[in-house]
Amino acid sequence: MRRTTRLLAVIALLSGCSGEPTATGPGADVGPDAAANRLATTPSTSESAASVQKDLATLRQVTARFHRFQAATDAGWSTKITPCMTNPAGGMGFHYGNTALIDAVANVAEPELLLYEPEKNGRLRLVAVEYIIPYTLHARDAAPPVLFGREFLQNDAFQLWGLHAWVWKHNPSGMFANWNPTVSCKYTTDVLAMAHN
Repeated sequence: MRRTTRLLAVIALLSGCSGEPTATGPGADVGPDAAANRLATTPSTSESAASVQKDLATLRQVTARFHRFQAATDAGWSTKITPCMTNPAGGMGFHYGNTALIDAVANVAEPELLLYEPEKNGRLRLVAVEYIIPYTLHARDAAPPVLFGREFLQNDAFQLWGLHAWVWKHNPSGMFANWNPTVSCKYTTDVLAMAHN
């Protein structure tokens, strides 16, 4: 039953509705010493950038074998969640999920979803990953989950947090944007065209 609920949550998220990132949630530091405490524990910009690059390198390392689609399905990313998704802002491609990974934890090395773009030769090209956490496992009023120094986006329509990482195809809109204008669904008839971001 729980696995079915998780799968439905993933499908809902990938229908294309997305919220805006939120600021800090309940439990944020307050009081006169809070700013000083945050400054003392916040890494410098260069340290933060280095940490993000290290995490992206880890993600590329653990997903490199999934360029071969069969390797991804054999490893558990075998549930086709959506057709090839596209909208005026760009595309996402097909979403394949590993539903066993959908929990309350955001782990760089274990993305819940792999995104594939269809190619002219009929093959699927790995272009990105997506991390998903339902509100039922990480409350909406809690501080947003964070990976790569980025807060997950809230999706109130489907009660979820989500974050993309375009590690296998350059995204002019940004590494962590929802849609990629260079991703196309033109080589498949299995398309889900969305009218909004």
